[in-house]
Amino acid sequence: MPSIHLKQVSFRYTSAADVFDDVSLDLGPGWVGVVGANGSGKSTLLRIITGDLVPTAGGVRAIPAAPGPVLCPQEVGEVDGAVRALADAIDGVGRRILGELKLRPEDLDRWESMSPGERKRWQIGAALAKEPELLLLDEPTNHLDSEARSILANALSRYRGVGMVVSHDRSFLNELTTKTIRVEHGHVELWNGNYETARAAWEAVEQGRLAAYGEAKAEQRKLRRRVADQRRVTEAKRAKHKRQLRQAAPKDHDARSMEAKGRHQAGETTAARQLRTTKSAADRVAVELGGFEMRREIGRSLFFGFEPARRRLLLTYEGPLRAGPHLIAATVAATVERDDRIWLRGPNGAGKTTLLSALAATSSLTEDQLLYLPQELTRASVERILNELKAMPSDEKGRVLNLVAALGVDPDRLLATERPSPGEARKLTMALGMGRGAWCLLLDEPTNHLDLPSIERLEEAIVGYPGAVVLVTHDGEFATATTTATWLLEGGKLVSRE
Repeated sequence: MPSIHLKQVSFRYTSAADVFDDVSLDLGPGWVGVVGANGSGKSTLLRIITGDLVPTAGGVRAIPAAPGPVLCPQEVGEVDGAVRALADAIDGVGRRILGELKLRPEDLDRWESMSPGERKRWQIGAALAKEPELLLLDEPTNHLDSEARSILANALSRYRGVGMVVSHDRSFLNELTTKTIRVEHGHVELWNGNYETARAAWEAVEQGRLAAYGEAKAEQRKLRRRVADQRRVTEAKRAKHKRQLRQAAPKDHDARSMEAKGRHQAGETTAARQLRTTKSAADRVAVELGGFEMRREIGRSLFFGFEPARRRLLLTYEGPLRAGPHLIAATVAATVERDDRIWLRGPNGAGKTTLLSALAATSSLTEDQLLYLPQELTRASVERILNELKAMPSDEKGRVLNLVAALGVDPDRLLATERPSPGEARKLTMALGMGRGAWCLLLDEPTNHLDLPSIERLEEAIVGYPGAVVLVTHDGEFATATTTATWLLEGGKLVSRE
């Protein structure tokens, strides 16, 4: 039975701080999800397991040792030998994989024009055809629509080796995995269950930590008061003793005076010892609190004072949909009202982005009343929104930065940088729209470039946002949580469903 074992593994890049410290894992057959924030080390962990990176300490052991693990990285480049071998396969395994993933060998002739999602299926299919004992996938569902994700999950569910998958796709993880590795702040923990089950477990632990934090804060306040009281008592006794010494005769050395002096010294020693003990306890609690990371909660309080749209009908579009010279739909009719929460869905190429863009382009709303977030932000648009933020009045800027912080971005770092990351730029754009009280958000794949913790925070923010929302996303869980109605665009027709 194949397995992979990590024993006390630590890793760092050159002289930097440890990415991981003292990681031990034992994994058997089945799929394990690997989750965590961008930059936490998920991809690094996969590369350590494959041997591409050598641990600073500890070791990795695979059973059996050969053949080695197969890693499917995020990016898919040129057609390689494994892909061509799968296309030429005549054996049962190869033909089965081609069928399961709906791959046609003749399509390789158009590799350069293939979508990233199509290339990804070929990459994973070629990996499965090797029948490895250990298969590692890094973001396999990027660029895949819901149908392609379902096809991939079904094919991967038949794999019988040790599988590890890095993903921000909750639906995919919940469908495929039975265990979850959480990578956070240099710690790597293995939890039983798929993502939903594992998350419930670690959130229960974190609630316990939150309760402990509250108790520690209360203890800290009590100890600080006790230290202050003891300090006042000690100072009062010291002042009283000094007064007594001044009042005594210079040569007063009788037994009664010496006894009083001894009592004072003993009392002062006891008080000092009590003070040191209490202060040490207060310091220990302060250290415990210093290691506790508070999460910025998101809720409707962030939108206090939001002014609802002063008109019922916000957006309307009626006419043909064209992507350049290509006619997508002869006629489409769509309207958005102030309380609408709409999931615009459909297969890749159906015209979802085109319709969202048409709604924005024909809108009569002002820039402050409408936020349109495209799939990708240009460098010029990122510079514009960053300058807009810096030029805002302090109260308005404060509302936006509160949202930015709630979405997991350090406001100080954002204000100091001239080039935010793609994920930071998307969060800032959405925070600007929500923070200035836009009546409607048009969001095209808002979770692009976001890690799983950021997706969950954005989900909470949009649930609390009181305006209208129309979003395009392949993340079914995100859409279900944030919308109440569906527009299905398929075959040149738009169908509305409640």
